[in-house]
Amino acid sequence: MEVSTFSPEIHCFSELLDGSDGDEEILVCGEDLELNPFDGLPYSSRYYKLMKEREELPVWKEKHTFMESLLHNQIVIVSGDAKTGKSSQVPQWCAEYCLSMHYQHGVVVCTQVHKQTAVWLALHVADEMDVNVGHEVGYFTPFESCCTTETILRYCTDDMLQREMMSTPLLTYYGVIILDDVHERTIATDALLGLLKNVLILRPELRLVILTAPHMSGTLLNYYGSIPFIRVENKHHAEVVYSCSIQNNHFLSALRLLFEIHHTKEKGNIVIFLACEQDIENAYQMIRQEQSNLNPDLGELIPVPLYPTKRELIPKANQDKQKCCKKYRRKVLLTTSSGESLIWIKNVTFVIDVGVERRKVYNPRIRADSVITQPISKSQAEMHKQILGVSSSGKLFCLYPEEFTYKEMKEHLPAKIQESNLTSMVLFLKRMDIAGFGHCDFLTRPAPNCFLHSPPGTEEIALTCWRKFSHPAGDHFTLINIFNAFKEATANSANQYYSNEKWCRHYFLSCSALKMAEIIRAELVEIMKRIELPVSEPHFGSKENTLNIKKALLSGYFMHIARDVDGSGNYLMLTHRQVAQLHPFSSYYNTRRIPEWVLFHEFNIAEDNSIRVVTEISPDLFMELVPQYYFSNLPPSENKDILQEVINHLSPVSSMKEKQKTSNDNKEKDKLAQTPTEQRCIVQ
Repeated sequence: MEVSTFSPEIHCFSELLDGSDGDEEILVCGEDLELNPFDGLPYSSRYYKLMKEREELPVWKEKHTFMESLLHNQIVIVSGDAKTGKSSQVPQWCAEYCLSMHYQHGVVVCTQVHKQTAVWLALHVADEMDVNVGHEVGYFTPFESCCTTETILRYCTDDMLQREMMSTPLLTYYGVIILDDVHERTIATDALLGLLKNVLILRPELRLVILTAPHMSGTLLNYYGSIPFIRVENKHHAEVVYSCSIQNNHFLSALRLLFEIHHTKEKGNIVIFLACEQDIENAYQMIRQEQSNLNPDLGELIPVPLYPTKRELIPKANQDKQKCCKKYRRKVLLTTSSGESLIWIKNVTFVIDVGVERRKVYNPRIRADSVITQPISKSQAEMHKQILGVSSSGKLFCLYPEEFTYKEMKEHLPAKIQESNLTSMVLFLKRMDIAGFGHCDFLTRPAPNCFLHSPPGTEEIALTCWRKFSHPAGDHFTLINIFNAFKEATANSANQYYSNEKWCRHYFLSCSALKMAEIIRAELVEIMKRIELPVSEPHFGSKENTLNIKKALLSGYFMHIARDVDGSGNYLMLTHRQVAQLHPFSSYYNTRRIPEWVLFHEFNIAEDNSIRVVTEISPDLFMELVPQYYFSNLPPSENKDILQEVINHLSPVSSMKEKQKTSNDNKEKDKLAQTPTEQRCIVQ
């Protein structure tokens, strides 16, 4: 029995994006002897028709290479131009791989950036595989699911797979995970890239397939190392027509050009890349209003709004079917520069690109989103050309001069993780930390490190500069030394040759990271003053100050504790039971004294299992501050036995303190009632 849980508007969405003009021959199912291995039923005649179309896709010739790579490797990268068929064909090949393994390792899941794309691909791929949506092929997006336990291939949004990872960190239900549109650099996709590196180590049978645009290939190969890489190219190259000058009004210029193309009677669907989603709505309304003024002999313009960040219902026009068959119908897809993956229509002959976009960027200084208008990137402009890659007669109209591309456009846009509010991501990582997956090796780190990557050949010079700030108490104290030196350089920059930026470059430090630290510190001080919290002057370097800093670190990072098990710097982490070494940037690296117990800030598998930002602690101090539930849930180990001995040693003292507290309880209450507290917060 067929499952049909998708709503009527999805049918409307699929129909409007269908490349047909409504005049195809209706195929009649014959008696096909070949059986579909996914449902055991005979293939329909439509399956063979679609198979011929699939074999014409540029990606098809790479099937054998891909299947061999997937069989013998955990990670495979497929880099392809737009509209080469990788998003629809590669998941089907992965389903064939899982079928050959009798699903003993799990089924296939393929992530998408946009909800609409996940739905459309599920519908399209189910049609090509000759199976039912909701059974063998399905999708799940926020607030909507069309999957069952029988679903072999699932399309979903990247944030939904990230959410699933919170309850099932190892994603054991899946044998192949496909991350599509990785070049979009969404926060969820970047987080999955980092966390799945850990999952692949713990699940050797798991396969990860990455689908991306060509400009991301080098970054991913550097990130993962030596792994199979498959390149897919389009057959045709579009003709590009540039404007003589920058348009004063990109929106009106795009619509004017649209109607000019329509009046030429040259057939073909049109895609317009606008600056923002508000322009999509305005263009949609204006095209519908102008429709009544157009010459009926030109045919009908059908505007199709495609919103990258929201799923809007696409209205279905009420029209006489007989009239529709007699006159030409031209679809006009309206989207923004980031909506390239939403375009699945066939027969696109014209693309109009305004060349700018209006983006929402998070400003950490004011802790709010701000909207900026800026040129699109060169990589986005290239992908807009690829929309026409399957058409030998297509044209791309750029509403900007060619020199604008070289002078104003950046190579790539920043990753979303660098310009978004990361509150939800921090909460997600804290949740993953409970499951042992809190250390995410991000492709692009969300916070700039204060240590700059030194150019090749200058590594030793940089290390020498950094060692000048080294503090014997640990790396966290070294960071305070750096911050204090930066403040001093900033205060004296007017009288010295070096400005603060030149000072940072001289010591191979990030000026932007240190400035951000200064801003955050000022905000914290302002908050403390506003709530009238007493603040005392820091006494950095004193024993009391050092102890207080270590207590503060342990209160927040009690899960990040490791012990040197053999005296040679092999640290075993209490929680993960993984062995790590000190990072070369650590102040303890290459020193005679290697601390036994340390608190570390981050653990990086990619950099030789190293722990970074390390400070020595004592087991006594750790047991004084660690929550009881955390210690009791630690797995049995030599480290836990040592800490238990510390508890046993401290317990008599604790009992005596408890008796003294009980006997003097009333006296303490009287003192508290009569004398204001003298405790103060110390800000470094």
